[in-house]
Amino acid sequence: MRPVKLTLLHSNDMHGDFFAEARAGENRLVGGLSLLSGYINRVRQEEENVLYVISGDMLQGSIIDSEYRGISTIEIMNYLSPDVATLGNHEFDYGLPHMLFLERVANFPIVNANLYIRNYHKRLMRPYHIIHKAGLDILFIGVITEKVLAGLASDDQIASFISLEEASAEVGRITNAYKNDDIDLTVLLTHIGFESDVELAKLLQPEWGVDLIIGGHSHTILDQPVEVNGVLIAQAGVGTDQIGRFDLIVDDDTNSIAEYTWQLVPIDDRIATPDQGLADYIASFKEVVDRKYNTVLCKFARPLGHPKREIETELGNLVADALAEKAQTGG
Repeated sequence: MRPVKLTLLHSNDMHGDFFAEARAGENRLVGGLSLLSGYINRVRQEEENVLYVISGDMLQGSIIDSEYRGISTIEIMNYLSPDVATLGNHEFDYGLPHMLFLERVANFPIVNANLYIRNYHKRLMRPYHIIHKAGLDILFIGVITEKVLAGLASDDQIASFISLEEASAEVGRITNAYKNDDIDLTVLLTHIGFESDVELAKLLQPEWGVDLIIGGHSHTILDQPVEVNGVLIAQAGVGTDQIGRFDLIVDDDTNSIAEYTWQLVPIDDRIATPDQGLADYIASFKEVVDRKYNTVLCKFARPLGHPKREIETELGNLVADALAEKAQTGG
């Protein structure tokens, strides 16, 4: 056995969560990309072999993202320097041609194995990416949720292996192509939701050698990874308040995980020092947006709150009514 230690950091569904926030009643800052970058930089200094991956939905959720149509977000992601990412459904929010433009803006590989151009049966994206690290060959394959098809419904040139069975078969074809190569670790970066990750894991054949599924889309918080059919499944919630961390011991002889620990690391100013360079870079986008949009539209006679997105609130109803009136959909 030749054990190799590897640290795998992972995020998903970051949704333009750029800025740290102060928690009510707590004297500390939580989340934000500056603190997240500070933690990633710290781990990269402390550990010898570190990879950082993103499982989709880097875009949307911020007025900065909307104003720059995702270009700002990808440029900020370039600063974080992920080793590989996969597509989420929100990467298509500005249209297919613009998504392909954003993929060219990215200085990191973006993988997806199950979108293709229908007439030519040609892949839309690179399906996988192999990273060579510490003598290991690590295969990353991207899979996206079928919900992306709703955003592409007007484009009959694009199709997808939309079922889990078809996605599983595609994973099998890719791994079989490398069955005679010494792939030490195989990781699926998915954006299909936790329940679908579990179903996908059940469909994978052991000889395909898939070790991990790093998921997204369902914003699932886990206490520990779930093991299904010999595959570890993990996800890191939503936003930048936390990051997933695997510390793996990979057996280079058997091409398998010999040992692992995983934790959902809370990102706050007690665990990381803010990356001031990134903070200044994000602020440059915020300045432009603030000059355009930082205007008082109206004032309320009393405070209106919106403490939880899952419940109906006065402020939520006000915004919904305004949008319905503008769109002339009320009734």
